Amino acid sequence: MAEFTYVAIDKNGKEVKGNITADRREMALSKLKNEGLTALELKDSTLMTREIDIAFGTLVKPRDLSVFCRQFVSMLGAGVTILDALRMLAEQTENKYLRKALEGVVSDIEKGETLHDAMGKRPRIFPDMMVSMVAAGESSGRLEVTFERMSIHFEKSAKVKSMIKKAAIYPSMVALISIVVMVVMLVVVIPRYIVMFEEMQLELPGITLFVINASNFLKSNGFILLAFLIALIFIIKTYNGTDSGKHFVGRLKANIPIYKRLELKSNASLYARTLSTLTYAGMPLIDSLGLTANTMTNILFKDEIKRSVEEIKAGVPLSKPLIDSKLFPAMVGHMVKIGEESGDLDNMLNKLAEYYDEEVEMETETVMAALEPVMILVMAGMVGFLIAACMAPMISMYNGFNI
Repeated sequence: MAEFTYVAIDKNGKEVKGNITADRREMALSKLKNEGLTALELKDSTLMTREIDIAFGTLVKPRDLSVFCRQFVSMLGAGVTILDALRMLAEQTENKYLRKALEGVVSDIEKGETLHDAMGKRPRIFPDMMVSMVAAGESSGRLEVTFERMSIHFEKSAKVKSMIKKAAIYPSMVALISIVVMVVMLVVVIPRYIVMFEEMQLELPGITLFVINASNFLKSNGFILLAFLIALIFIIKTYNGTDSGKHFVGRLKANIPIYKRLELKSNASLYARTLSTLTYAGMPLIDSLGLTANTMTNILFKDEIKRSVEEIKAGVPLSKPLIDSKLFPAMVGHMVKIGEESGDLDNMLNKLAEYYDEEVEMETETVMAALEPVMILVMAGMVGFLIAACMAPMISMYNGFNI
């Protein structure tokens, strides 16, 4: 499939530019016409004219996938064919990565491929869990129901991730602001006091000498410290990408007192919801657990699930490794056991996910409430220390005059 760069006029007479993929030039012109665009210029893309996709993190967010699934279900329910539904969604979606992926999926289906095969060729857009569920939905004839269940899954996943980010962003922002305030005071404010102290020839207390030395060091070695900080961040990010780094971060998250409960509950919620969604689609338990393990945000939980797979293959029920686990909350194992005994595991997992979704929300509020005063006190203490260092010589001089 070739890529073309175009200049066209839309329905409102406005000039628009962009890139479009098609097998031939004629098909590209036809696509533009279907989108309500009148082509003024169409030529092969080059390195200079091609859209450069530079993306950080996930190309398509869970909320984008949730909207896509909901719209797809609505169209199928209205009697629209799969191909027409995908074409319309490709035109409507705002995410350019998802749009291009859907255009590619349409092209592959037109060539005779199945929907799940076409989606599976684009792993950066469609997660493995989604591809597997689509395959199960196609084989069982329950594609519409499968997409409806996935829309709920992605919507709730997006909500939980948003709450966890909220709990992480606040202390990060306060810490960053504190560092900026400290640097500004040491580089801009403190030097002015140093000049004043030198002119007054005051005997400086230890706290003031410490701050003055810190200020001079920062001014003299600021660029070296900045380079060191950048290098340190790069080393940390590289280490976090290694297996040992992932395990270190995983243990850290699972053991920080103020954050531990949120980490455990969020992973329990993700486990229950993902496994519930996959088993509902009719996937075998072993395959479902393998995909569920890959969705875990903490590698310790991923390892725990993979160990449970080996036990289940040996004939052990799903609930036993969960009950024996030191990571998962005890309630997870007991609720799964009830679901196994009643023959309603999928429904029990769904209820478990809903319960932990609420727990994550409450735990996030608890973490935020605990962090706010701590971070404010830390910031106030840092600034107060610098102010005390500036005021100490003046207070000593004032006491000397009174004597």
